[in-house]
Amino acid sequence: MVARKLSEIAAQLGLILQGDDAEVIGVNTLEGAGPDEVSFLANPKYADQLAATRAGAVIVSPEHAGDVRRALISENPYQDFGRVLELFAAPQGSFSGISPLAFIHPDAELGDEVTVYPFVYIGPHAKVGSGVKLFPGVYVGENVRIGKGTTVYPNAVLMAGTHVGEGCILHPGSVLGADGFGFARTPAGIQKIPQVGKVTIGNAVEVGANAAIDRAVLDATRIGDGTKIDNLAQIGHNVQIGRNGFIVSQVGISGSTTVGDNCTFAGQVGIAGHLHIGDNVTIGPQSGVAKDIPSDVVVGGTPTVDQRTYMRTLALMPRFPELFKRLSKLEKELEELKGGKPDA
Repeated sequence: MVARKLSEIAAQLGLILQGDDAEVIGVNTLEGAGPDEVSFLANPKYADQLAATRAGAVIVSPEHAGDVRRALISENPYQDFGRVLELFAAPQGSFSGISPLAFIHPDAELGDEVTVYPFVYIGPHAKVGSGVKLFPGVYVGENVRIGKGTTVYPNAVLMAGTHVGEGCILHPGSVLGADGFGFARTPAGIQKIPQVGKVTIGNAVEVGANAAIDRAVLDATRIGDGTKIDNLAQIGHNVQIGRNGFIVSQVGISGSTTVGDNCTFAGQVGIAGHLHIGDNVTIGPQSGVAKDIPSDVVVGGTPTVDQRTYMRTLALMPRFPELFKRLSKLEKELEELKGGKPDA
């Protein structure tokens, strides 16, 4: 572990150190941190833990700086907590160079300072940029392009023609460029529709473990710069996703749907095919999307409705049996007042 002075951290990240200087060796929670670790307070509901924390310093907003012995004062404690974590995070893996146990086709091109672990396969005409790291079991198909500084973790698969930008992270088991779900029912049975397009990933994209991004039927399935895709997400063929999106675990997006910039899809959202979702859209968890969604809205439910309507509906749902009984009783009383007979 490398010890760092709080004054050095503050200077490097543009924070204000309040209190005496000290050395720290890591980062931890308010409850778990010791005197040689940094912690943080991002959510005010945990402010009561500041009095008891043993942390050597706490990253806090200005209003809480006086509640701890040493404070690293920040206007955005959670963001700066992430930056401090980067200072102490140990890199994954320790191998460097190109393993003789990897297969690299003679027609493949590798840039400078590429790391290729044992049991990597790199196919013909693949181009791997400088500083790329390919962990064991990675498959790089023919005509694949990987931009500089990208890391591909164990057992990830890049099928033929896949293009990945610079500074991306592909987590273990992710699959880019498998066939999209293209089939047609015919009198002779189910006919497979060949998927001859590709997948194109922008710069600084992260794809979670066991996520799948299917190749297009024609042209390309595209993921925009900066978008982050969680584990077990499914992106169908010909889907177009804009920049800086959050696609959370178990989201499924059906083929040929387009998604704008800065969208957030919470866990288990399901989206039908051939839809258009605008910019800055947030979709709540376990929602089902069956029609286009305009820009700058927050929706939830199945089918999706405005988030406020959805939350009111959720609040009322436990009372539905009671309300149904009351409604039936009122209908009966109304019929009696009118001199009629209540419905059977």
